[in-house]
Amino acid sequence: MRHPATRIAARPRAGRDRPRRAATVLAALTLTTLIAGCGATGARTNAGAREESPAGFPVTVTNCGETTTYQRPPRRAVTMNQHTTEIMLALGLDDRMVGTAYLDDRILAEYRDEYRRIPVLAERYPSYEALLKQAPDFVYGGYASAFGEQDGRSRKRLREAGMRTHLNIANCTDGRVGISEVHEEIRTIAKIFDVPERARELIDRMNATLSETQRELGEVEPVSVFVYDSGTKSALTAGGDGIADSIVRMSGGRNVFADQRDGFVDVSWEQVLQRRPERILILDYGSTTVEQKKRLLLSKPALANVPAIKHRRFAVLPLSTAVAGVRVPRAVAELSEQLHPGRFR
Repeated sequence: MRHPATRIAARPRAGRDRPRRAATVLAALTLTTLIAGCGATGARTNAGAREESPAGFPVTVTNCGETTTYQRPPRRAVTMNQHTTEIMLALGLDDRMVGTAYLDDRILAEYRDEYRRIPVLAERYPSYEALLKQAPDFVYGGYASAFGEQDGRSRKRLREAGMRTHLNIANCTDGRVGISEVHEEIRTIAKIFDVPERARELIDRMNATLSETQRELGEVEPVSVFVYDSGTKSALTAGGDGIADSIVRMSGGRNVFADQRDGFVDVSWEQVLQRRPERILILDYGSTTVEQKKRLLLSKPALANVPAIKHRRFAVLPLSTAVAGVRVPRAVAELSEQLHPGRFR
């Protein structure tokens, strides 16, 4: 099971009249012609000359089962989901972005000035028509729901309209997603946009943060951790294949449901009791507050004898840090201090 965010999508508006449909078809044809001209090797310029692909191009990328060839770096990108937006901003690609959508919380402070200059297309996901209006040549989704077929934004449909698409690596990795997969995602996006040196610099900074945390943490006995995402009758928690499990492990913790081979899984409260976690990591997002989640957990009779509940030992991370994006090293630093406070100055 992926995180529920992978299944949430804005519904397309119904009842469009015939002129609106005609305008949409015309926009799609215009966009396809525009991007096909930009994307083809040796595409003709207005002067009739042939515009050559830059050095190192074409670039071919296979992503989540789809193979895409880029004749040149994209010029009009739209990002959907916070972690894809922050990857682009961290690579200094704000000047290539013509739209963004779907935040879980505030953009990281160091990228806010650049972010404010980019049009926000929708609070959640933009409709197919809204994407067409921006005429993007690259659409970057963080969750599979970004390309929901039922909402008219399938990768196939966008490709047919001339939009290349890319889905975050966490959605199509067979097995565990860790920091190496995050690095691979950053390198791939940098390769597509022809900024490989920026990827190297970003990854070096991320590794420096991780190394500093590991140095201060030192050798510790892992603390058993139950990751609580949501749920009342049952609990949605992090399994062993997701980046959340990697964050717990790098922070000196042991995910009590690491044996569940998925990113997120539903478990019973009785299973939580059986595994007796010493800490509960609450993922903070959405309309349910951290305090509301704590009260729910403390009120569960089935959890009364769980050490984390008996001693009220909670840790908290924003959901935006528990995804395959640039926040992972920060998440490890924050969680390490919460799990092992005596190790940090």
